[in-house]
Amino acid sequence: MDFQSKVFTLRTVDGISFLTYDRLSAIPFIRHAFSTKLGEGSRTVHPMDMSFDHDDRTAVTENYQRFCKAAGFDYRSLVASSQDHHTFVRVVTSAEKGVGIYRDKDIMSVDGLVTIEPGVTLCTYYADCTPLFFVDAKTHAIGLAHAGWRGTVGRIAQKVIDTMRDSFGTDPSDLICAVGPNISVCCYEVDQACADEFVALGLESEKFIFPKMGGSKYMVDMLECNRQILVSCGVLPENITISDVCTKHNSDLLWSHRATAGDRGTMCAMLRINAEP
Repeated sequence: MDFQSKVFTLRTVDGISFLTYDRLSAIPFIRHAFSTKLGEGSRTVHPMDMSFDHDDRTAVTENYQRFCKAAGFDYRSLVASSQDHHTFVRVVTSAEKGVGIYRDKDIMSVDGLVTIEPGVTLCTYYADCTPLFFVDAKTHAIGLAHAGWRGTVGRIAQKVIDTMRDSFGTDPSDLICAVGPNISVCCYEVDQACADEFVALGLESEKFIFPKMGGSKYMVDMLECNRQILVSCGVLPENITISDVCTKHNSDLLWSHRATAGDRGTMCAMLRINAEP
């Protein structure tokens, strides 16, 4: 496999492969990772599937335990989202450890997670949609969000920033953010009604919506759209790192809903504040 990126490093530990953003890896007080479909010995139907909804629970749990060991997370520290393509952002603490992983979900609509507590690992899910990472360089608060097209037009990025400001005193200018990996503009086709939702955001839509010739279909750049939302919220452009990896074009490495026509596994993003030594 010929993986190329200017912003990610592909790591393999104990047969488990995952991506890390070079910019986020340079921040000493956090750890992060984005899973792939590559994991030797995975016993799920779809290799390294991280979704309990699609595969055998025991085998998925084993994927989590092996991934956490490889990427440097404590399995017992995980707190999972409960995604339904909306924009609810949940503040979590150690009291929520295990929710959605080895404890039942207690809220049925959570597409964003934030915390300021060290040792709590946020976990969100993807298979073409856009991951959003948030790290407050001043307060050390963090956030993760799942931005599908509905979440994006619902400004989930803004909802995360608002929640971090209200809960932790975050100033958007102190945030370091990363966007992706997701399905890129080369592969993300939408219809007129969906394109209209993006136009209604009032951003520079000509930079992220491109009509296809000969029809009413459009190609949408979710990376650029979310970047513009972040900037509109006060995040400094130089503090935003954008993925250069398309999930569909890299479907040998990453799960893509569109590349597999829905017959696929699910990847996860993880982010935590390191515990004090």
